[in-house]
Amino acid sequence: MNDIISINGIKQHLSDPGLSENIQIYQELDSTNREAKAQAVNKAPHGTVIIADYQTAGRGRYSRSFFSPRGTGLYISFILHSERIKFSSPTVITAYAGLCACEAIESLCGFEPAIKWVNDVYLNGKKICGILTEAITDIESGGIGELILGIGINFSTKTTDFPEEIKNRASSLYPDSRPPITRNRFAADIIDRILHCGEIDEKEIFKRYKKRLFILNTEINVTNGNERYKATAIDIDETGSLIVKRENGEIEKLSSGEVSIEEDIKYFA
Repeated sequence: MNDIISINGIKQHLSDPGLSENIQIYQELDSTNREAKAQAVNKAPHGTVIIADYQTAGRGRYSRSFFSPRGTGLYISFILHSERIKFSSPTVITAYAGLCACEAIESLCGFEPAIKWVNDVYLNGKKICGILTEAITDIESGGIGELILGIGINFSTKTTDFPEEIKNRASSLYPDSRPPITRNRFAADIIDRILHCGEIDEKEIFKRYKKRLFILNTEINVTNGNERYKATAIDIDETGSLIVKRENGEIEKLSSGEVSIEEDIKYFA
């Protein structure tokens, strides 16, 4: 039950111990995604896994900061070569990562997390996990060369340790009790799921992803660029776009943007 993250600690829980060959663990990084991008540019292999015990500049979408305290979270980034995963867009891997996080939590912890479109995992009304997918363009082809997938999970951060500005809307898997599993066990499960992403098709991903969405059939606030409006979340399509109905009856597909629930606007970010 030693909760110091280590390669050996993760390896013993992997379905394929060979996956541990490309795992790198750091006591401290500014950002695991930033380190992964630097290594991807230098031709790091597909399946490289970067894990940090602490991030000094963890970040999410739109360059927002991601609180990453030492010893109580799992901050992990993957280098994925586009030709190896065969997904049609980065949105698919983001959805898949959210699904993997939810299914790992359910399997290992017995909790029932949900997803806020497009990239946040919630438990008991608070955010416990954020996902950031970034693409690196192949200069010669003009297409996507590598995808950097970052997953930040609040594992055992205490309620009192969160900064005041996010305390009401962020939590962890075990905020007030001793975890029955280690971060090593949890990391191994996430690594197994992500690195076997080629074994599941997109339709199945979005079918399972949709079941986890808690905003469907709910009035939401949409922020898309400089525009902000109210709508009702209706569905997602086969590409993961959110289908919404504006107050004037217009149906719209959102491939990016931010959504929040009106009555809990202070809770969701």
